[in-house]
This record gives sequence, structure tokens and C-alpha cells, in this order.
Amino acid sequence: MTTSVDSLKRRAAEAAVDLIQPGMVVGLGAGSTALKAIECIGERLADGRLHGIVGVPCSAQVAADAQRLGVHLTTLDEHPVIDLTIDGADEVDPQLRVIKGGGGALLREKIVAQASRREIIIVDEGKLSDRLGTNWALPVEVIPFGWRTHLDFFAELGATVSVRTGERNVWFRTDSGNLILDCNFGPMADPDALAAALEGRAGIVEHGLFIGLVSAVVVAGAEGVWWLGE
Repeated sequence: MTTSVDSLKRRAAEAAVDLIQPGMVVGLGAGSTALKAIECIGERLADGRLHGIVGVPCSAQVAADAQRLGVHLTTLDEHPVIDLTIDGADEVDPQLRVIKGGGGALLREKIVAQASRREIIIVDEGKLSDRLGTNWALPVEVIPFGWRTHLDFFAELGATVSVRTGERNVWFRTDSGNLILDCNFGPMADPDALAAALEGRAGIVEHGLFIGLVSAVVVAGAEGVWWLGE
């Protein structure tokens, strides 16, 4: 029998949520897979398996989902160190480098990741890739001012670019009011060098390459659940 992707996401989420201990400050990632983790947390709070935890949401939508599911929230101002963050990813390579930002929350997700003692990524096996960029464009968040000036820069780096749109084909805006440029580089020969190039460009707020931030990846597939790293 074929296992649905939705079911795989749930299995990965449950394995990661097993790491949460009472009293922890937990980073709550964005996206459909991370939502499975928030659902698991809410269920365990409701039945008493978990207690005394607070969550730091990575987006306004995550905050709304967490509150709906009974997860008490806090902020990085109140808790600048997070014990454990559970988040999803769009693509994962063997070095535990990942592409994130499919949901548009990459800036806050990276801030939360940097504040976390452990960053646990949960994915279904379809998100694994030998080289980042093989199956997913890289989201880059830019301020609206002068955004078109980046197009030649990205072209010189070998990318084709599209401006992300939302409902009614209107440009998507992040929680910070910025734009997302989805940059298709193809399979990346050197994600570290690309990240450095992007970080040196004025007007780029953040990019979706998470390098050196991931503690472990929980993968769910047809053959079961396994861990990469740790």
C-alpha cells in the first residue's frame, strides 16, 4: 500500500516532537510539515503528555495555528535562547544543508534557527537531494526598493528569477513587508560560496540557504523513519 506524503510528514513530526521535554522553549517552524509538529505538540499538551512548554512562532500564520491548537506562545525578546526548534525544509543535501522559504518565512525561520540550541528539520524522503537546487528554486527575500536592480546580479550568478505572487496574482509580501524572488540556479556546485555572494549584496534581506544551522534531519519514507546527523 502506498504511504501518502501527508502521512510521512506526520511520522517525521512525531519523531521530532518526542525530543521535547517539559519546560522547554520550542521554536515553531512554518510550512505544512512543521504544522504537523505543532499539531502533535497541541495533542500532547491536551492529553497531558507534555506540559510547561512555550513556543516561538516563525510567522504570523504559525502563531495563529499554534494558538488554535492550544500551544502557549512567547517571543525571542522574552526567551532569546530556544532549546529546540522543529521546522520543515524544501530540499536537503547529504551535508545537512537545506533550502527553506517555500512558505515565505525564511527570515524569521533563520533568526529562530540561529537562536536555537538544536535545529531539527523534518521532511518526507522526497525532499532529499544529492545537490541543492536540483528540485527547488532558492527563495531570496529582498526589500521592495530597487528590487529590479538584482536581476542582472542573479543572472550573472546563473539564475533565472521570478517574483513570487500570492492570491489574485498579487506580489507575495512577507511578514516584514518584503518581496520574495524565487531564483532557479539549478543543481548548486557550491552552496556555501553562493550564500556568501548573496550576503554581500545590499537590498537582499535574507536567502533560503540554511548552512551550518541544522543539528539533525528526521526523514520519513516508505521504509520507516530515520535520522541524518546527531
